[in-house]
Amino acid sequence: MPAAAALLALATVLVPAADAQVPGGIVDDDPAIREYVLENASGARVRFLNYGATMTGIEVPDRAGRRANVVLSYRRESDYRRGNEGNWFGSIVGRYAGRIADARFPLDGRTIQLTANSGPNALHGGGGQGPDRAIWSVRPFSDEQGVGAVLRHVSPAGTQGFPGTLTITVVYRLGDDNAVTTSISATTDAPTVVNLTNHAYFNLGGTGARTVMDHRLSIAADRVIVTREGGIPTGVLAPVAGTPLDFRDPHAIGERIEAADGLAKPRAGYDHGWVLQGGVTATPRPVALLSDAASGRTLTVETTEPSLQFYTAEHFDGKTAGSAGPLVKRAGAALETQHFPDSPNKPSFPSTTLRPGEAFRSTTIWRFGVEAGPERP
Repeated sequence: MPAAAALLALATVLVPAADAQVPGGIVDDDPAIREYVLENASGARVRFLNYGATMTGIEVPDRAGRRANVVLSYRRESDYRRGNEGNWFGSIVGRYAGRIADARFPLDGRTIQLTANSGPNALHGGGGQGPDRAIWSVRPFSDEQGVGAVLRHVSPAGTQGFPGTLTITVVYRLGDDNAVTTSISATTDAPTVVNLTNHAYFNLGGTGARTVMDHRLSIAADRVIVTREGGIPTGVLAPVAGTPLDFRDPHAIGERIEAADGLAKPRAGYDHGWVLQGGVTATPRPVALLSDAASGRTLTVETTEPSLQFYTAEHFDGKTAGSAGPLVKRAGAALETQHFPDSPNKPSFPSTTLRPGEAFRSTTIWRFGVEAGPERP
């Protein structure tokens, strides 16, 4: 084992008492669900559950070296089981991340009907037992690049209505440079469609009540996916130039947010898919930069995917209890790297069809750092 990295360790203690809490971890109510932690030499940590391959924490330092969790999370694992659909905090979502119109799509001359869970549409796979609700196997490892874990889940044919038995492998890795890598692969025994991502919400100031409106964001995208009611793409990819969706140069998320619905009706705030420069790539390239001047924390997003869905948590209203207290509107920013929504119904979009003998592969890196500057209260 490299001296610069610590081995993955089991972070939970299986205790029956409902209020028993593991220091630094979540409350464990179900002995089948365990929380794990990755820790590197500098003390940065990644926490995740074997339930949904769900990241429950990413603890990285600010400019003064103080660590804080920068992803929204619950305090109890039972909250993930009962209430995470609709939030999907840190889970692997699918079998199709994003929306599919009318919860159906054509495939090889057949119409595949899914379980609708967003009006008439399917969102993040639709209703039912998706990968975000499954118990995954976990195998730890350590190498010269850091520490990590291999998680595996077999999604039976017919799950959420999707054909094919889908075998999904996710590798989480924490490097000594505070880079968190998610590598996802999948194979099938019958033709199907696949679009998988991690659905973390970030707040670089820490997961308290402060919103992300003063975070600065840049996205390497010249175009955005135009949507109609329900967030369903029209098929048009529109230029961002001259619109509130132009993040080619960094600016505060809150600067233009109230005017951000011009290309997505009727929507509030940001919940749009940006068409990333370079399309699908063999290796991850930088596509977005998020920064928080108050803490000094920065997040560079690198990915192989062709699209970034940026969502500002418009549905939070203070009634959802997060690990650090009630979650208010715009308390976090989701930066979902994925293929386009509704691609199975849009032949002009990059294909998401997966056939036997092929492999779905997607890699995203969250590279955390700090920038110099005066601290703010």
